[in-house]
Amino acid sequence: MAVPRASLSGKSPMSNVRFAFVLHNHQPVGNFDGVFEAAFQESYLPFLEVIEEFEDIPISLHTSGSLLEWLVAHKPEYIDRVRELVGRGQVEILGGGFYEPIMTMIPSRDRQGQIRGYSDYLEHLFEQKIRGMWIPERVWEASLVSDIVSSEIEFTVLDDFHFRKAGVPPETLTGYFTTEDDGSVLGVFPGSEPMRYMIPFHEIDHVLGHLRHVGEQRDDALVVFADDGEKFGSWPGTYDHVYKYGWIRRFLEALRENRDWLTPCTLGQAFDELEPRGGVYLPAASYREMTEWALPTDRRPEYEQLRTELEHSGRGDQANDFLHGGFWRNFKAKYPETRDMYARMMEVSRRLNDICVRNPSALADHRLYEARRELFRGQCNCPYWHGSFGGLYLPHLRGAVYGHLINADNQLDAFERGARAEYAEVAAADFNFDGKPEVRLFSDRLVAMFTPHDGGHLYGLDVRAIATALGAAVARRPEPYHQKIREGLSAHSGDGLQAKQEGLDRCLIYDDHQRHSLIERFLEAPVDADHLRLGEFQELGEFSTGDYRYATSRSGESVLLTMSHTGRLGARSVTVGKTITLTAGSSDLAIRYRLSDLPLERPAHFAVEFNIAALAGGADDRYYRDAQGTRLGRLDEHVDLDATLGIDLVDEWLGIEAMIRGSESARVAAYPVQSVSQSEGGYELVHQAACVVPTWTIPAGTGEWEVELVMTFDVSRAEKSGRIDSLDAQPSSATT
Repeated sequence: MAVPRASLSGKSPMSNVRFAFVLHNHQPVGNFDGVFEAAFQESYLPFLEVIEEFEDIPISLHTSGSLLEWLVAHKPEYIDRVRELVGRGQVEILGGGFYEPIMTMIPSRDRQGQIRGYSDYLEHLFEQKIRGMWIPERVWEASLVSDIVSSEIEFTVLDDFHFRKAGVPPETLTGYFTTEDDGSVLGVFPGSEPMRYMIPFHEIDHVLGHLRHVGEQRDDALVVFADDGEKFGSWPGTYDHVYKYGWIRRFLEALRENRDWLTPCTLGQAFDELEPRGGVYLPAASYREMTEWALPTDRRPEYEQLRTELEHSGRGDQANDFLHGGFWRNFKAKYPETRDMYARMMEVSRRLNDICVRNPSALADHRLYEARRELFRGQCNCPYWHGSFGGLYLPHLRGAVYGHLINADNQLDAFERGARAEYAEVAAADFNFDGKPEVRLFSDRLVAMFTPHDGGHLYGLDVRAIATALGAAVARRPEPYHQKIREGLSAHSGDGLQAKQEGLDRCLIYDDHQRHSLIERFLEAPVDADHLRLGEFQELGEFSTGDYRYATSRSGESVLLTMSHTGRLGARSVTVGKTITLTAGSSDLAIRYRLSDLPLERPAHFAVEFNIAALAGGADDRYYRDAQGTRLGRLDEHVDLDATLGIDLVDEWLGIEAMIRGSESARVAAYPVQSVSQSEGGYELVHQAACVVPTWTIPAGTGEWEVELVMTFDVSRAEKSGRIDSLDAQPSSATT
């Protein structure tokens, strides 16, 4: 029998503690379908089955748009069951950004667009007014208030950590507060960090003891548990604990049995029934662990040592109140790959906004609609950071975000130029927000981004037909948890995480450069694939990092970027010049090298490094192939060729063949770029890119030397398989 809403919101005379159970369910944009399915079977479905039995226990539920779209498409019966709980007043639906963006990372216009769009979608789906929202990763800055309130949201929930950093005494964090920006007022609930660590891991009596203690300290207290729903079944080891051994059922029974002093409620009910504890202006923060992950890697040991010293001296509470880690935005400084992806996202957002401002009557055009939805998907936070969970090191998440941004750009091109237009253009600006100009060559087929000031590298390379970013590789760099691996982790770690492969300590190899392409080096001698992988080679000069002069031009249907740098090679000043050409309607990127004033007394060994991302290793349908069409090995293997005019990288699943051809025979080495990273399931080796390095030995006495390279990106496999969608297609049923 359904319980009337009024019976859930009332407070018994003997009750002095309210408890708000807030769940956040999320899967990233681009995650594997099998991961969605496993999380559904292990967490979302069994939790629903249990909570359905406890009609008198209300909860607040947030489901990210990327997960909800999957549930609507694949599990409509789940949606129907949640809708029934909403209808009987047991479940309050929380809104938020549609595709779980870090709100402080995106422009104000996109914040409001994501929040309003998701509220509309949820209200249509569940027939409930959306009043509250979830802040992704609880990343907060005060300027969010105006956009949230403008989007018709009344309240949100953060961590008590935010409030403690504002100097609010912990014992007063037993209700909600108001905060303000530019005259807009928002209710903010502090989520309890102790409850976040206790639920669902501690004994029920321990959890109840904490709640009772709070009630003894203050009348009419509210305690908020707000955390990931995946803790209830999907996290390693939790399924049996929560469901098989009955933790969640016993906890809900305990809530029911203690109704004489403990009242479960939703955030909305607490907001309606309680007066605010006061006003507060919260500092820029996230949950405590996130601020620690945002610190520079080399400063983390200092922070952790200081925190440990304070705790051992009995000042742990003061450390919790006043010790603060880093600032979320510094992930863009800590990881240049995050900055580059962020800059690409911002460029697409700006372009879309400019078109809408110039053409307000075109806002209903399906191509702009699709571009906006693809942009919002490309703002999903997961691959923009890394800690214990963030997916910067997960290529499929990074690739998905880039893919959606490329799709958005394609839709904008279709609107402005027509879907079949052939063109090639060049532009120079500070595209990646480093204070220096970059150059973009872009056409109907390819987008190529260059950094003249930093080695003249190719740092972005998009194949537009299949919405794939081949230049989005991540460098191998130190992470704090690598020390655990060095200290002997091979099968288990002290924090409960496991190594997914043996020998990870031997894979802790770090790069001294970003994994771009067109990185030129003069080597002491040719180097094989394994020594290149280990970084065991001697580079002569600083051509890989030099400041290249550049000029752009046009020749007919082609655009050109010419760069040159003069540096020391032994006793001589040597000039490396390279000209890159992109032609309308062509899938080729042509590179011409000209070396001048080479040493005459000895041979020169000239190498060019390419890093090709997005092509997975570890599968037989992803492989190297020589210029004669012979398979050489999978993309996660080493290849050494003594003399060849080219090498191909083939990904049959993705439907692309990336071919590199040269006018002069070269020795070619290829190897996988693999990082050791941490996730919820443990420590693992992750394939980031395939590195290909052709090396030419230029005879002594040459003086001047040239070579022409052509990179060709053949997507005929994708065309035949139907993976390439028409830009003229009408939008799908999902709305933003």
